[in-house]
Amino acid sequence: MSVRFAAAGLVLLLTAACTATPPRAQPGKPAEAAQVCAQPQGNPPPETPTTIDVVEQAYFCILANYYGGATLDARSLLTAGFAAFVQELNRAGRDLPEATMPALTGDRHADWAAFETAWRRVTGLLPQDADLQAKLAAATLQAIVTALDDDHARWTHGAARPPDYYDGDQYGLGLRASTGPQVRTHPGTALPPLFVTTVLGGPAKDAGLRPGDVIESINGSAPFVDGEVTPAAVAALYPQYPEAGAVRLRLVRQTTGRRWTVTLKPGLYQPDPAALQVVTPKLLRDRVAYVRLSGFAPDAADRVFRAISRLGAGRTLTGVVLDLRGNGGGSPEEATRLLSGFAHGKVTAYQCAASPDTRDTGDGACAPMRTDDSVPLLGLPLVVLTDRGCASACEHFSSAVKDLRLGQLVGTRTAGAVSGPARPYLLGDNTTLMLPSTRHLAPGREVIDRVGVAPDHHVPPTPQDAAAGRDPALDKALTLLHT
Repeated sequence: MSVRFAAAGLVLLLTAACTATPPRAQPGKPAEAAQVCAQPQGNPPPETPTTIDVVEQAYFCILANYYGGATLDARSLLTAGFAAFVQELNRAGRDLPEATMPALTGDRHADWAAFETAWRRVTGLLPQDADLQAKLAAATLQAIVTALDDDHARWTHGAARPPDYYDGDQYGLGLRASTGPQVRTHPGTALPPLFVTTVLGGPAKDAGLRPGDVIESINGSAPFVDGEVTPAAVAALYPQYPEAGAVRLRLVRQTTGRRWTVTLKPGLYQPDPAALQVVTPKLLRDRVAYVRLSGFAPDAADRVFRAISRLGAGRTLTGVVLDLRGNGGGSPEEATRLLSGFAHGKVTAYQCAASPDTRDTGDGACAPMRTDDSVPLLGLPLVVLTDRGCASACEHFSSAVKDLRLGQLVGTRTAGAVSGPARPYLLGDNTTLMLPSTRHLAPGREVIDRVGVAPDHHVPPTPQDAAAGRDPALDKALTLLHT
Protein backbone atom coordinates (compact mmCIF):
# COMPACT_ATOMS: atom_id res chain seq x y z
CA MET A 1 0.00 0.00 0.00
CA SER A 2 -0.87 2.66 6.85
CA VAL A 3 1.59 4.71 4.79
CA ARG A 4 3.89 1.69 4.57
CA PHE A 5 1.50 -0.22 2.29
CA ALA A 6 1.33 2.58 -0.07
CA ALA A 7 5.02 3.15 0.05
CA ALA A 8 5.90 -0.50 -0.26
CA GLY A 9 5.19 -0.47 -4.00
CA LEU A 10 7.52 2.45 -4.76
CA VAL A 11 11.04 1.43 -5.65
CA LEU A 12 13.68 4.10 -5.05
CA LEU A 13 16.11 3.64 -7.91
CA LEU A 14 18.97 5.82 -6.72
CA THR A 15 20.86 6.83 -9.81
CA ALA A 16 22.86 9.80 -10.94
CA ALA A 17 21.26 13.22 -10.62
CA CYS A 18 18.61 14.05 -13.22
CA THR A 19 17.78 17.61 -14.16
CA ALA A 20 14.58 19.12 -15.41
CA THR A 21 14.44 21.49 -18.37
CA PRO A 22 14.87 24.86 -16.68
CA PRO A 23 12.07 27.37 -17.18
CA ARG A 24 12.68 30.61 -18.98
CA ALA A 25 13.78 33.43 -16.75
CA GLN A 26 10.97 35.77 -15.66
CA PRO A 27 11.48 39.54 -15.53
CA GLY A 28 12.52 40.63 -12.08
CA LYS A 29 12.83 37.05 -10.87
CA PRO A 30 16.03 35.66 -9.27
CA ALA A 31 17.88 33.35 -11.63
CA GLU A 32 18.29 30.72 -8.91
CA ALA A 33 14.50 30.22 -8.80
CA ALA A 34 14.78 28.02 -11.90
CA GLN A 35 16.30 25.07 -10.07
CA VAL A 36 17.02 21.56 -11.23
CA CYS A 37 15.44 18.56 -9.55
CA ALA A 38 17.96 15.95 -8.55
CA GLN A 39 18.12 12.52 -6.98
CA PRO A 40 18.56 12.96 -3.21
CA GLN A 41 21.91 12.06 -1.71
CA GLY A 42 21.65 10.86 1.87
CA ASN A 43 19.19 12.39 4.32
CA PRO A 44 17.82 15.78 3.18
CA PRO A 45 18.07 18.83 5.45
CA PRO A 46 15.01 19.94 7.44
CA GLU A 47 12.07 21.04 5.34
CA THR A 48 11.39 24.70 4.63
CA PRO A 49 8.06 26.32 3.66
CA THR A 50 6.77 25.48 0.20
CA THR A 51 6.80 28.44 -2.21
CA ILE A 52 5.66 29.12 -5.76
CA ASP A 53 9.30 28.63 -6.84
CA VAL A 54 9.12 25.07 -5.49
CA VAL A 55 5.86 24.55 -7.37
CA GLU A 56 7.61 25.72 -10.54
CA GLN A 57 10.47 23.32 -9.91
CA ALA A 58 8.06 20.41 -9.45
CA TYR A 59 6.13 21.34 -12.61
CA PHE A 60 9.21 21.26 -14.83
CA CYS A 61 10.58 18.23 -13.01
CA ILE A 62 7.42 16.32 -13.96
CA LEU A 63 7.63 17.40 -17.60
CA ALA A 64 11.28 16.34 -17.80
CA ASN A 65 11.28 13.09 -15.82
CA TYR A 66 7.80 11.56 -15.76
CA TYR A 67 7.45 8.80 -18.37
CA GLY A 68 4.47 10.54 -19.95
CA GLY A 69 5.96 14.00 -19.62
CA ALA A 70 6.99 14.35 -23.25
CA THR A 71 3.41 14.06 -24.53
CA LEU A 72 1.55 15.35 -21.48
CA ASP A 73 -0.75 18.34 -21.96
CA ALA A 74 0.69 20.48 -19.18
CA ARG A 75 -2.43 22.65 -19.13
CA SER A 76 -4.19 19.87 -17.20
CA LEU A 77 -1.61 20.19 -14.41
CA LEU A 78 -1.86 23.98 -14.22
CA THR A 79 -5.65 23.94 -14.29
CA ALA A 80 -5.75 21.46 -11.40
CA GLY A 81 -3.17 23.51 -9.51
CA PHE A 82 -5.09 26.77 -9.88
CA ALA A 83 -8.37 25.11 -8.89
CA ALA A 84 -6.74 23.85 -5.67
CA PHE A 85 -5.25 27.31 -5.09
CA VAL A 86 -8.72 28.88 -5.27
CA GLN A 87 -10.22 26.21 -3.02
CA GLU A 88 -7.55 26.88 -0.40
CA LEU A 89 -8.31 30.61 -0.64
CA ASN A 90 -11.96 29.81 0.01
CA ARG A 91 -11.12 27.65 3.02
CA ALA A 92 -9.09 30.51 4.47
CA GLY A 93 -11.90 33.01 3.82
CA ARG A 94 -9.62 34.97 1.48
CA ASP A 95 -11.19 34.58 -1.97
CA LEU A 96 -10.53 37.53 -4.27
CA PRO A 97 -12.01 38.69 -7.61
CA GLU A 98 -8.48 38.65 -9.05
CA ALA A 99 -8.24 34.87 -8.52
CA THR A 100 -9.01 34.05 -12.14
CA MET A 101 -7.36 31.32 -14.18
CA PRO A 102 -5.29 32.78 -17.02
CA ALA A 103 -5.77 31.68 -20.61
CA LEU A 104 -3.39 28.86 -21.54
CA THR A 105 -2.04 28.22 -25.04
CA GLY A 106 -0.27 24.85 -24.78
CA ASP A 107 3.21 26.41 -24.69
CA ARG A 108 4.62 24.94 -21.47
CA HIS A 109 6.90 27.84 -20.61
CA ALA A 110 4.50 30.59 -21.60
CA ASP A 111 1.66 28.89 -19.74
CA TRP A 112 3.76 28.62 -16.60
CA ALA A 113 4.64 32.33 -16.86
CA ALA A 114 0.95 33.22 -17.12
CA PHE A 115 0.05 30.89 -14.26
CA GLU A 116 2.76 32.23 -11.97
CA THR A 117 1.89 35.86 -12.77
CA ALA A 118 -1.75 35.25 -11.83
CA TRP A 119 -0.76 33.31 -8.70
CA ARG A 120 1.63 36.01 -7.50
CA ARG A 121 -0.86 38.78 -8.30
CA VAL A 122 -3.43 37.20 -5.99
CA THR A 123 -1.07 36.33 -3.15
CA GLY A 124 0.39 39.83 -3.32
CA LEU A 125 -3.03 41.17 -2.29
CA LEU A 126 -3.21 38.94 0.77
CA PRO A 127 -1.98 39.84 4.27
CA GLN A 128 1.66 39.02 4.91
CA ASP A 129 0.89 35.63 6.47
CA ALA A 130 3.75 33.18 5.86
CA ASP A 131 1.70 30.19 7.01
CA LEU A 132 -1.13 30.99 4.57
CA GLN A 133 1.32 31.51 1.71
CA ALA A 134 2.92 28.12 2.38
CA LYS A 135 -0.50 26.41 2.54
CA LEU A 136 -1.51 27.95 -0.78
CA ALA A 137 1.70 26.78 -2.45
CA ALA A 138 1.43 23.30 -0.93
CA ALA A 139 -2.18 22.91 -2.09
CA THR A 140 -1.16 23.98 -5.59
CA LEU A 141 1.76 21.57 -5.77
CA GLN A 142 -0.23 18.63 -4.38
CA ALA A 143 -2.98 19.19 -6.96
CA ILE A 144 -0.48 19.28 -9.82
CA VAL A 145 0.94 15.91 -8.75
CA THR A 146 -2.53 14.45 -8.16
CA ALA A 147 -3.57 15.55 -11.66
CA LEU A 148 -1.16 12.96 -13.08
CA ASP A 149 -3.64 10.37 -11.76
CA ASP A 150 -0.77 7.94 -11.28
CA ASP A 151 -0.59 5.55 -8.32
CA HIS A 152 3.21 5.75 -8.20
CA ALA A 153 3.51 9.55 -8.49
CA ARG A 154 3.34 11.42 -5.19
CA TRP A 155 4.70 14.33 -3.22
CA THR A 156 5.99 13.43 0.22
CA HIS A 157 6.11 16.17 2.79
CA GLY A 158 5.65 16.55 6.50
CA ALA A 159 7.35 14.39 9.12
CA ALA A 160 7.69 10.84 7.87
CA ARG A 161 7.39 9.32 11.34
CA PRO A 162 6.70 10.38 14.92
CA PRO A 163 9.70 11.68 16.87
CA ASP A 164 9.63 8.76 19.30
CA TYR A 165 9.57 6.14 16.53
CA TYR A 166 12.08 3.33 16.71
CA ASP A 167 12.75 0.32 14.52
CA GLY A 168 9.88 -2.16 14.55
CA ASP A 169 7.19 0.40 15.36
CA GLN A 170 4.15 0.92 13.19
CA TYR A 171 1.80 3.88 13.20
CA GLY A 172 -1.95 3.66 12.85
CA LEU A 173 -5.02 1.97 14.31
CA GLY A 174 -3.44 -1.50 14.49
CA LEU A 175 -5.75 -3.24 12.03
CA ARG A 176 -6.13 -4.32 8.43
CA ALA A 177 -9.49 -4.30 6.71
CA SER A 178 -11.04 -5.98 3.69
CA THR A 179 -10.74 -2.72 1.76
CA GLY A 180 -7.12 -1.58 1.77
CA PRO A 181 -5.41 1.81 1.58
CA GLN A 182 -5.55 1.78 -2.24
CA VAL A 183 -9.16 2.95 -1.89
CA ARG A 184 -7.78 6.51 -1.98
CA THR A 185 -6.68 6.18 -5.60
CA HIS A 186 -8.61 3.11 -6.76
CA PRO A 187 -12.11 3.28 -5.22
CA GLY A 188 -13.40 0.77 -7.77
CA THR A 189 -11.44 -1.98 -6.03
CA ALA A 190 -13.60 -1.81 -2.89
CA LEU A 191 -16.50 -4.20 -2.36
CA PRO A 192 -18.90 -4.41 0.61
CA PRO A 193 -19.01 -5.34 3.37
CA LEU A 194 -16.09 -3.66 5.11
CA PHE A 195 -14.68 -5.87 7.86
CA VAL A 196 -11.56 -6.39 9.96
CA THR A 197 -9.26 -9.02 8.46
CA THR A 198 -6.28 -8.76 10.84
CA VAL A 199 -5.65 -7.21 14.24
CA LEU A 200 -1.99 -6.22 14.33
CA GLY A 201 -1.88 -4.72 17.82
CA GLY A 202 -2.04 -1.25 19.31
CA PRO A 203 -5.38 0.59 19.54
CA ALA A 204 -7.40 -2.13 17.74
CA LYS A 205 -6.07 -4.87 20.01
CA ASP A 206 -6.59 -2.78 23.14
CA ALA A 207 -10.21 -2.17 22.11
CA GLY A 208 -10.85 -5.90 21.65
CA LEU A 209 -11.46 -5.92 17.91
CA ARG A 210 -11.36 -9.31 16.17
CA PRO A 211 -11.10 -10.57 12.59
CA GLY A 212 -14.56 -10.70 11.03
CA ASP A 213 -15.94 -7.66 12.90
CA VAL A 214 -17.99 -5.72 10.34
CA ILE A 215 -17.46 -1.94 10.28
CA GLU A 216 -20.88 -0.32 9.79
CA SER A 217 -19.75 3.30 10.02
CA ILE A 218 -16.55 5.36 10.27
CA ASN A 219 -16.80 8.73 11.98
CA GLY A 220 -20.55 8.56 11.39
CA SER A 221 -20.28 7.83 7.64
CA ALA A 222 -21.25 4.55 6.02
CA PRO A 223 -18.28 2.91 4.25
CA PHE A 224 -20.57 1.92 1.37
CA VAL A 225 -23.70 3.61 0.01
CA ASP A 226 -25.73 1.60 -2.51
CA GLY A 227 -22.69 -0.61 -3.03
CA GLU A 228 -20.38 2.33 -3.80
CA VAL A 229 -17.46 2.95 -1.48
CA THR A 230 -17.05 6.20 0.44
CA PRO A 231 -13.29 6.69 -0.06
CA ALA A 232 -12.82 9.47 2.49
CA ALA A 233 -14.47 7.40 5.18
CA VAL A 234 -12.55 4.19 4.52
CA ALA A 235 -9.25 6.06 4.15
CA ALA A 236 -9.59 7.05 7.82
CA LEU A 237 -8.71 3.45 8.71
CA TYR A 238 -5.21 4.08 7.32
CA PRO A 239 -4.16 7.34 9.03
CA GLN A 240 -1.01 9.19 8.10
CA TYR A 241 1.25 10.90 10.60
CA PRO A 242 1.04 13.69 11.74
CA GLU A 243 -2.38 14.99 10.66
CA ALA A 244 -4.47 12.00 11.73
CA GLY A 245 -7.20 12.31 14.34
CA ALA A 246 -9.19 9.80 16.36
CA VAL A 247 -11.46 7.43 14.40
CA ARG A 248 -14.90 6.40 15.67
CA LEU A 249 -16.10 2.98 14.48
CA ARG A 250 -19.52 1.39 14.71
CA LEU A 251 -19.10 -2.39 14.60
CA VAL A 252 -21.10 -5.59 14.62
CA ARG A 253 -19.62 -8.94 15.64
CA GLN A 254 -20.54 -11.82 13.35
CA THR A 255 -20.48 -14.54 15.97
CA THR A 256 -22.73 -12.84 18.55
CA GLY A 257 -24.60 -10.05 16.75
CA ARG A 258 -23.25 -7.53 19.27
CA ARG A 259 -23.19 -3.90 18.09
CA TRP A 260 -20.99 -1.31 19.73
CA THR A 261 -19.03 1.88 19.08
CA VAL A 262 -15.34 2.36 19.76
CA THR A 263 -12.99 5.32 19.28
CA LEU A 264 -9.45 4.49 18.22
CA LYS A 265 -6.68 7.06 18.45
CA PRO A 266 -3.87 6.35 15.98
CA GLY A 267 -0.40 6.06 17.41
CA LEU A 268 2.79 4.07 17.55
CA TYR A 269 2.54 0.41 18.48
CA GLN A 270 4.57 -2.76 18.36
CA PRO A 271 2.70 -5.25 16.16
CA ASP A 272 2.65 -9.00 16.57
CA PRO A 273 6.18 -10.15 15.59
CA ALA A 274 4.71 -12.37 12.86
CA ALA A 275 3.28 -9.28 11.17
CA LEU A 276 6.79 -7.86 10.75
CA GLN A 277 8.20 -10.94 9.02
CA VAL A 278 8.85 -10.57 5.31
CA VAL A 279 8.79 -14.35 4.84
CA THR A 280 6.62 -16.69 6.91
CA PRO A 281 6.94 -20.40 5.97
CA LYS A 282 5.16 -23.51 7.18
CA LEU A 283 4.64 -27.06 6.01
CA LEU A 284 1.04 -27.93 5.11
CA ARG A 285 -0.59 -31.30 4.73
CA ASP A 286 0.62 -33.63 1.98
CA ARG A 287 4.07 -32.00 2.07
CA VAL A 288 3.03 -28.65 0.54
CA ALA A 289 5.35 -25.73 1.25
CA TYR A 290 3.42 -22.58 2.23
CA VAL A 291 5.26 -19.25 2.20
CA ARG A 292 3.66 -15.91 2.97
CA LEU A 293 5.64 -13.02 1.43
CA SER A 294 4.64 -9.61 2.80
CA GLY A 295 6.75 -7.53 0.40
CA PHE A 296 9.42 -7.73 -2.27
CA ALA A 297 12.14 -6.38 -0.02
CA PRO A 298 15.85 -6.72 -0.85
CA ASP A 299 16.87 -10.40 -0.73
CA ALA A 300 13.20 -11.46 -0.56
CA ALA A 301 13.54 -14.02 -3.36
CA ASP A 302 16.52 -15.78 -1.80
CA ARG A 303 14.74 -15.82 1.56
CA VAL A 304 11.76 -17.55 -0.06
CA PHE A 305 14.06 -20.09 -1.72
CA ARG A 306 15.81 -20.81 1.59
CA ALA A 307 12.47 -21.23 3.35
CA ILE A 308 11.28 -23.74 0.74
CA SER A 309 14.58 -25.59 0.96
CA ARG A 310 14.28 -25.92 4.75
CA LEU A 311 10.69 -27.11 4.49
CA GLY A 312 11.83 -29.76 2.01
CA ALA A 313 14.70 -31.04 4.13
CA GLY A 314 14.32 -34.80 4.56
CA ARG A 315 11.12 -35.00 2.51
CA THR A 316 9.85 -34.62 -1.05
CA LEU A 317 7.64 -31.56 -1.44
CA THR A 318 4.55 -31.86 -3.64
CA GLY A 319 3.94 -28.17 -4.33
CA VAL A 320 4.29 -24.54 -3.26
CA VAL A 321 1.62 -22.11 -2.11
CA LEU A 322 2.93 -18.55 -2.26
CA ASP A 323 0.67 -16.22 -0.29
CA LEU A 324 0.92 -12.68 -1.69
CA ARG A 325 -2.24 -11.31 -0.10
CA GLY A 326 -1.57 -7.85 1.28
CA ASN A 327 1.84 -7.71 -0.45
CA GLY A 328 2.26 -4.02 -1.30
CA GLY A 329 5.16 -4.58 -3.71
CA GLY A 330 8.76 -3.44 -3.59
CA SER A 331 11.59 -4.33 -5.94
CA PRO A 332 10.68 -5.50 -9.47
CA GLU A 333 14.12 -7.10 -9.66
CA GLU A 334 13.24 -9.29 -6.66
CA ALA A 335 9.95 -10.23 -8.32
CA THR A 336 11.86 -11.31 -11.42
CA ARG A 337 14.40 -13.26 -9.37
CA LEU A 338 11.63 -15.14 -7.56
CA LEU A 339 9.98 -15.96 -10.89
CA SER A 340 13.33 -17.37 -12.01
CA GLY A 341 12.85 -20.27 -9.61
CA PHE A 342 9.87 -21.39 -11.69
CA ALA A 343 10.95 -20.60 -15.28
CA HIS A 344 14.05 -19.82 -17.34
CA GLY A 345 14.45 -17.96 -20.60
CA LYS A 346 11.34 -15.84 -20.09
CA VAL A 347 10.45 -12.14 -20.13
CA THR A 348 8.70 -11.29 -16.86
CA ALA A 349 7.69 -7.70 -17.71
CA TYR A 350 8.48 -4.71 -19.89
CA GLN A 351 9.52 -1.26 -18.66
CA CYS A 352 8.54 1.29 -21.29
CA ALA A 353 9.80 4.85 -21.60
CA ALA A 354 6.69 6.06 -23.39
CA SER A 355 3.42 7.77 -22.71
CA PRO A 356 0.62 5.61 -21.31
CA ASP A 357 -1.51 5.91 -24.45
CA THR A 358 1.08 4.36 -26.79
CA ARG A 359 2.25 0.78 -27.27
CA ASP A 360 5.72 -0.56 -27.89
CA THR A 361 6.46 -0.49 -31.60
CA GLY A 362 9.59 -2.59 -31.42
CA ASP A 363 11.90 0.41 -31.60
CA GLY A 364 13.50 -0.24 -28.22
CA ALA A 365 11.11 1.98 -26.24
CA CYS A 366 10.28 -1.00 -24.00
CA ALA A 367 13.06 -2.83 -22.16
CA PRO A 368 12.34 -6.46 -21.26
CA MET A 369 12.99 -7.79 -17.76
CA ARG A 370 14.27 -11.36 -18.14
CA THR A 371 14.56 -14.27 -15.75
CA ASP A 372 17.88 -14.88 -14.05
CA ASP A 373 18.70 -18.33 -15.38
CA SER A 374 21.46 -18.82 -12.81
CA VAL A 375 18.70 -19.36 -10.21
CA PRO A 376 18.02 -23.12 -9.81
CA LEU A 377 14.57 -24.23 -10.87
CA LEU A 378 12.41 -25.59 -8.05
CA GLY A 379 10.48 -27.96 -10.29
CA LEU A 380 7.36 -27.77 -8.10
CA PRO A 381 3.72 -26.97 -8.93
CA LEU A 382 2.82 -23.42 -7.86
CA VAL A 383 -0.36 -21.76 -6.61
CA VAL A 384 -0.32 -18.03 -5.76
CA LEU A 385 -2.85 -16.41 -3.41
CA THR A 386 -3.77 -12.83 -4.41
CA ASP A 387 -6.12 -10.10 -3.26
CA ARG A 388 -6.73 -6.38 -3.70
CA GLY A 389 -3.79 -5.70 -1.39
CA CYS A 390 -1.36 -7.22 -3.92
CA ALA A 391 0.13 -4.18 -5.67
CA SER A 392 3.06 -2.98 -7.75
CA ALA A 393 5.87 -5.59 -7.81
CA CYS A 394 3.37 -8.12 -6.47
CA GLU A 395 1.32 -7.57 -9.63
CA HIS A 396 4.47 -7.86 -11.72
CA PHE A 397 4.93 -11.32 -10.21
CA SER A 398 1.27 -12.34 -10.47
CA SER A 399 0.84 -11.24 -14.07
CA ALA A 400 3.97 -13.17 -15.08
CA VAL A 401 2.72 -16.32 -13.33
CA LYS A 402 -0.52 -16.04 -15.27
CA ASP A 403 0.87 -15.01 -18.68
CA LEU A 404 3.72 -17.53 -18.60
CA ARG A 405 1.49 -20.28 -17.14
CA LEU A 406 3.83 -20.92 -14.26
CA GLY A 407 1.01 -21.75 -11.85
CA GLN A 408 -2.52 -20.78 -10.88
CA LEU A 409 -3.82 -17.69 -9.09
CA VAL A 410 -6.44 -18.06 -6.36
CA GLY A 411 -8.29 -15.32 -4.46
CA THR A 412 -9.39 -11.97 -5.85
CA ARG A 413 -8.16 -9.52 -8.47
CA THR A 414 -5.01 -7.57 -7.59
CA ALA A 415 -4.93 -3.84 -6.84
CA GLY A 416 -4.23 -2.48 -10.33
CA ALA A 417 -1.54 -0.19 -8.90
CA VAL A 418 1.52 -0.91 -11.04
CA SER A 419 2.21 2.24 -13.03
CA GLY A 420 5.98 1.84 -12.95
CA PRO A 421 8.98 1.98 -10.57
CA ALA A 422 9.23 5.46 -9.03
CA ARG A 423 12.36 7.56 -8.53
CA PRO A 424 12.77 10.30 -5.91
CA TYR A 425 13.58 13.91 -6.79
CA LEU A 426 14.54 16.45 -4.14
CA LEU A 427 12.78 19.81 -4.32
CA GLY A 428 13.92 23.17 -3.05
CA ASP A 429 11.95 22.94 0.20
CA ASN A 430 13.62 19.57 0.92
CA THR A 431 10.47 17.61 0.17
CA THR A 432 10.51 14.71 -2.28
CA LEU A 433 8.71 14.20 -5.56
CA MET A 434 8.26 10.55 -6.57
CA LEU A 435 7.90 9.97 -10.33
CA PRO A 436 7.88 6.80 -12.45
CA SER A 437 10.30 7.16 -15.36
CA THR A 438 8.97 4.04 -17.10
CA ARG A 439 5.59 2.30 -17.25
CA HIS A 440 4.95 -1.38 -16.65
CA LEU A 441 3.60 -3.88 -19.17
CA ALA A 442 3.00 -7.55 -18.38
CA PRO A 443 4.78 -10.32 -20.37
CA GLY A 444 1.88 -10.37 -22.86
CA ARG A 445 2.37 -6.59 -23.23
CA GLU A 446 -0.98 -5.89 -21.58
CA VAL A 447 -1.52 -3.02 -19.16
CA ILE A 448 -2.08 -4.13 -15.56
CA ASP A 449 -2.22 -0.67 -14.01
CA ARG A 450 -5.82 0.22 -13.02
CA VAL A 451 -6.97 -3.18 -14.29
CA GLY A 452 -5.27 -5.63 -11.93
CA VAL A 453 -4.60 -9.32 -12.47
CA ALA A 454 -7.67 -11.55 -12.38
CA PRO A 455 -7.28 -14.85 -10.50
CA ASP A 456 -7.83 -18.17 -12.21
CA HIS A 457 -10.12 -19.10 -9.33
CA HIS A 458 -12.17 -16.35 -7.70
CA VAL A 459 -12.42 -17.00 -3.96
CA PRO A 460 -13.42 -13.76 -2.19
CA PRO A 461 -13.00 -13.36 1.59
CA THR A 462 -16.04 -13.05 3.83
CA PRO A 463 -16.44 -11.73 7.38
CA GLN A 464 -17.88 -15.11 8.42
CA ASP A 465 -14.73 -16.91 7.29
CA ALA A 466 -12.50 -14.31 8.98
CA ALA A 467 -14.42 -14.62 12.24
CA ALA A 468 -14.20 -18.42 12.16
CA GLY A 469 -10.52 -18.47 11.20
CA ARG A 470 -11.27 -20.21 7.89
CA ASP A 471 -9.20 -19.64 4.72
CA PRO A 472 -11.19 -20.82 1.67
CA ALA A 473 -8.55 -19.50 -0.74
CA LEU A 474 -5.86 -21.66 0.87
CA ASP A 475 -8.20 -24.63 0.90
CA LYS A 476 -8.77 -24.15 -2.84
CA ALA A 477 -5.02 -23.92 -3.43
CA LEU A 478 -4.45 -27.25 -1.70
CA THR A 479 -7.24 -28.86 -3.71
CA LEU A 480 -5.66 -27.66 -6.96
CA LEU A 481 -2.25 -29.00 -6.00
CA HIS A 482 -3.71 -32.42 -5.15
CA THR A 483 -5.73 -32.74 -8.35
